[in-house]
Amino acid sequence: MSLPPAPTDAGKAPDHPRRSQFALLRQRRFLPFFLTQFGGACNDNLFKNALLVLLVSGAVAGERVDTLVNLAAGLFILPFFLFSPLAGQLADKYDKARMIRWIKLAEIMIMVLAALAFQMRAWGPLLALLFAMGTHSAFFGPLKYAIIPQHLHAEELVAGNAQVGMGTFVAILLGTIGGTLLAGRPDPAAGIGAAIILVALLGWFASREIPAAPAAAPGLPLDWNPLRQLVALYRGIAPQRTVFFAILGISWFWALGASYLTQMPHFAMSVLGGTPPVIALLLSVFVVGVAAGALLCARLSGPRIEIGLVPLGAIGLSLFGLDLSQAAAMVAAGTQRLGPLALSEHLPMLRVLTDILLLGLSGGLYVVPLYAHVQAHTEPDRRARVIAFNNILNALFMVAASVLGILLLGVAGLGMPGFFLTLALLNTAVAALLFARAPEFLSGMRASMARRTRRR
Repeated sequence: MSLPPAPTDAGKAPDHPRRSQFALLRQRRFLPFFLTQFGGACNDNLFKNALLVLLVSGAVAGERVDTLVNLAAGLFILPFFLFSPLAGQLADKYDKARMIRWIKLAEIMIMVLAALAFQMRAWGPLLALLFAMGTHSAFFGPLKYAIIPQHLHAEELVAGNAQVGMGTFVAILLGTIGGTLLAGRPDPAAGIGAAIILVALLGWFASREIPAAPAAAPGLPLDWNPLRQLVALYRGIAPQRTVFFAILGISWFWALGASYLTQMPHFAMSVLGGTPPVIALLLSVFVVGVAAGALLCARLSGPRIEIGLVPLGAIGLSLFGLDLSQAAAMVAAGTQRLGPLALSEHLPMLRVLTDILLLGLSGGLYVVPLYAHVQAHTEPDRRARVIAFNNILNALFMVAASVLGILLLGVAGLGMPGFFLTLALLNTAVAALLFARAPEFLSGMRASMARRTRRR
C-alpha cells in the first residue's frame, strides 16, 4: 500500500518533474543538516572506537580491561534511556535548528576535553566524556528525524531518509575504521585529539547553515520525570497501530544490525581465518549494502512512501541470513591467514561477501520506509517525542541483542554459523508478528506489485 502523505508540516509536493534523489544534496534546506548529522555519527564512533582500542591494547592493566570495556559500552548507551524523553520534549518546544547548533557547541567542548584526557591517559575522565557523548547523541536523535519533515516536502521524505540512512552508516564505518587506525599509531593521543576536534568543528560550521525550524509545540510544559514521560508516550503511540509497529520494526532492525556488526571481527578472524584488514572488508561490504539498499528504496518509491518494500526487505534479511549461516559452515578456518584479495580466490568466501552485501541491501529496503512512515503519520507537535520513544526502544533492543550474543556465543557455545542461523529465524518470527498485527505492510507489497505489473 502506498499511503498518502499525512497532513504534516512536510508541505505539499511541488509540481515538478521527477528529479534525481541526490538533488537534495544541492539544497540548503538539506545539505547542511546532512553534513551535521554525518559528522556527529562519525565522531561518536571515532571517539568510542579509539578509546576501546586503547583499552584493549595493553594501555590498561589486564584485569581491568574487561570491566572498562563493558563499562564503556554501557556508559554510551545509558543516556538514551535517561535523557531521550526530555530530548524529545525540548525538540518539540524549541527551534530545532537552534538546538542543533547548541548541541554541536557542546560536542566541541566535549572533544577538547577528550583530547586533553587522551594526552594524559586519564581513563576515568575519558569514560565520563564517553557518557557525555552518549548524552549528546541522545539529545540530537529526536532533532535528527523530526527536522526532516519540517524542511522537506512530503514527496521527498523517502529520499531524505534514504540519504540520512546512507550517510549514518558510512559515517559509522569511517569513524570505526578511523578510530581503530588512529589508536594503533605509535603516539595515538595527538592524532585522535586533532581528529575528534576537527570533525566537531566542521559539524558546528555546517549546523550554522541549517535553516530555521520553528517550534512545533512552543507551549509544551516540560516533564522532567523520564519514566512518566515514557509511559505517556507509549499510551499516545500504541493506539496508532501502524506507527507503533513501524517503531518496533525499526528497533528490530537496529538490534539485528548491531548483532551482525558486533560479530564481524570475530567471524572474520576465527571462522574465515582472515587478517585484520578482512574485518574492515566485511564491515565495508555490509555498510555499502545498507547504503545501496537505502538509495534503491528511494528509487523504487519515488514520491510515495512504499511500505510494501518493508516485507521485501524482511524476506531478504531472512533468506540471506540463512544462506550466510550455510556459507559460514562451509568455510573451514585453516592455519593460513587470508588477506582481502585472497578471499576473492575462494568461491565460499565470495558467497559470504555476497550474502553480507545483500543482507545490508535488504536492511536498507526494510528500514527507510519505516522511518518515513513514522515521520509522515505523526502529528508535527509531538513528532520529536515519538522519535525519542523510538530511540529508547532502539537502545533497549540493541542491549538485548548484546545479551543474546553473550548467551548464544559465550555461554551456549553455539558458534558463528549457528548464531547467524538463529538471527535469520528470529527475523522471520519478528516479521511474521509485525505483518500479522499490521497487515497494511503486506497489502502494500501486493498493491506495489500490482502497480508495477500494470505498467508492464
